[in-house]
Amino acid sequence: MRFLKVALAAALSRVATASLQVVPGGTWTTPNGEHLQAHGAGLIQVDGVYYMIGEDKSGGHSFSNVNCYSSTDLVQWTYVGALLSRTSSGDLGPNRVVERPKVIYNDKTRKYVLWMHMDSSSYGEARVAVATGDTVCGKYQYLRSFQPLGRESRDMGLFKDDDGKGYLLTEDRKYGLRIVALSDDFTSPTSDVFSWKLEGGNRVEAPAMVKLGNTYFMFASMMTGWDSNDNQYTTSTNLRSGWSSWKKFADSGTNTYNSQTTYILKTSESSAIYLGDRWMKDNLMASTYIWLPLSISGTSVSMKNFVSWVPTSNFASWQNPPAETSYEAEKAAYGGKARNVDCSGCSGKVAAGYIGGPDRGSVTFNNIRSDIDGLTTIRIKFLNGDTGPRYANVRVNGDGGRKVAFLQATGNPASSTLHANLKKGSSNTIVIEGIDGGWGPDIDRLMVPVQ
Repeated sequence: MRFLKVALAAALSRVATASLQVVPGGTWTTPNGEHLQAHGAGLIQVDGVYYMIGEDKSGGHSFSNVNCYSSTDLVQWTYVGALLSRTSSGDLGPNRVVERPKVIYNDKTRKYVLWMHMDSSSYGEARVAVATGDTVCGKYQYLRSFQPLGRESRDMGLFKDDDGKGYLLTEDRKYGLRIVALSDDFTSPTSDVFSWKLEGGNRVEAPAMVKLGNTYFMFASMMTGWDSNDNQYTTSTNLRSGWSSWKKFADSGTNTYNSQTTYILKTSESSAIYLGDRWMKDNLMASTYIWLPLSISGTSVSMKNFVSWVPTSNFASWQNPPAETSYEAEKAAYGGKARNVDCSGCSGKVAAGYIGGPDRGSVTFNNIRSDIDGLTTIRIKFLNGDTGPRYANVRVNGDGGRKVAFLQATGNPASSTLHANLKKGSSNTIVIEGIDGGWGPDIDRLMVPVQ
């Protein structure tokens, strides 16, 4: 398998000093204390930094912002700014739909070009929209919206080939999924390159394409609305012809581990990472991210699910989840009016409840073990008593703490990620408490990596 399960020796030296993990399906808290809002996202790398550009769903279904986050490790993401924000009227005005924003760089114009699905709240327009920017995460100039080559477009993607040419990947309900060539400045469609017709019930959307070596890999989901399905892929060595039959790449019947393809991140000429959305259609802001390494052998692709996984220094290899020690909240020390609450899905059927609130409930985990001095990812298993977001201040080894978000998406309990520095040995302490009198989540347990 090209996507190695064991890191190279150089990469292992990095893992020995830190255990930063991708946690598929968890709440991903950014430094501003909020769940990462970049749904339907695409990634672009500039000068060694990854930028994630996606939909801000904090206000619900209607467009509010196209957000941009940055990272150097694919795990810790920092909010940089909004490329586009809601205006008082027009395409970007109230009650508009903007989905699946993607950015590619044009080498000739030296502009970053943003494409997105643009629509009305009833999805009756089926258009694309284009904007350009001078910097990857700066403000973009909105240009226009239209139906590409006079045909509908809903779920879409972008692809930039090795020769610098750009392509729009667009789903047309009447004519199928299409690859459309872009103009030299990437702001206009010029011609159809290939289309997957609808014969045989083969209806796909949410396209994402990557080129590994001489082979193009196109990924897409079936058409089941917000509900997930078994996504599929096809390959060819020519954009215009020779595409193989569509095949599943995740375990059959798992609905791609309850996700929809949004982007495929190329990490080497023989490896890539799947980026998917786990949509919560009744609470879109709580939608989470399913990022998993792809195993690629020739033109065959497969993908397994993991509770977490460790990307190595060059992101072209990865490690299985590290061994973990579980620390049960009901065995920790309670403060304020925190106390046991029933939790049928929790280990031991009990959780630490009444965290925060007017009586300042807290839970303190003592004697936490780490085999390293350094930054690590700790999974906090939790359950919310409602559908709204909850927050807690989490202090590690006596520091001032950081705001951590807990959004109940899927799972009973669910996971929220905490990236923190631990000391080697068993003298670490983690305190979870409320913020400004608000209620935190019910805490099931901590999952702390050991090497």
